[in-house]
Amino acid sequence: MRWKGQRQSSNVEDRRGGGMVRAGGKMSVLTIVVVIVISVITGKNPLALLQMVGGSQQQSASTSSGPVQQSAAEKELADFAKTILASTEDAWNAEFQRRGSKYQTPSMVMFNGNVQSACGVNSERTGPFYCPGDHKLYLALSFFQQLRRMGAPGDFAQAYVIAHEVGHHIQNITGTERKMRQMQQQDPRNANQYLVKLELQADCYAGVWAALSHNQKRWLEEGDVEEGLQAAASIGDDTLQKNAGQRVNVESFTHGSSAQRVHWLKKGMQTGDIGQCDTFASL
Repeated sequence: MRWKGQRQSSNVEDRRGGGMVRAGGKMSVLTIVVVIVISVITGKNPLALLQMVGGSQQQSASTSSGPVQQSAAEKELADFAKTILASTEDAWNAEFQRRGSKYQTPSMVMFNGNVQSACGVNSERTGPFYCPGDHKLYLALSFFQQLRRMGAPGDFAQAYVIAHEVGHHIQNITGTERKMRQMQQQDPRNANQYLVKLELQADCYAGVWAALSHNQKRWLEEGDVEEGLQAAASIGDDTLQKNAGQRVNVESFTHGSSAQRVHWLKKGMQTGDIGQCDTFASL
């Protein structure tokens, strides 16, 4: 991908310099003295006040960001992620406008270790995710290394991962995610199937982004599409289960098989039409 020199998104929150504070962290002596004085004046339980202050300090520390210490390689990955997010903004802003509506851009949080979101606390080991509660996608750059180890190297493979999470944002703002949750509640026996449909649609949306973005920037190069398809194949549920030495269990799928993920990503890229991404039609 010819991504260098392209616009970078400003909707990025870099929390890599921070980190989660463990429960039970120490409070200063001054803080304890102040709390005791307040308890004497107000008549409130000092232990309850100490718990409140401790929880407040922990939450504040967990969401704060400090100076980011990064290598040249890490900076390049961060710049790449910001550039890809900007390209999703450009592509979806134009597409939503063409369809007579306005695109609500998400934010991206880059983190390492653990991260606090409206969806709870997540570890970088869980991989990238989107939180509907705060309209943010969360990305640990270390996942790109994991992607390479899984047999999916290359810029476009990494871009596909970000575009997939942006696809979940589109499902959120258009109401698809909410409808899927309702279907799961009404038909709990097929809850996993509905989740798979949601994930496959996000794959299709990632493909649509690739088509729209290339039309705008002409930045895809020979081999890029193959990288994306290889990434989709590498993270199919059946492939992940096989690589983990497990028996393939379709009932436990949450994202779809390798063949399904490749099919829907390719369909999005070939059509460039979000209207062709109705993965729920077969239910």
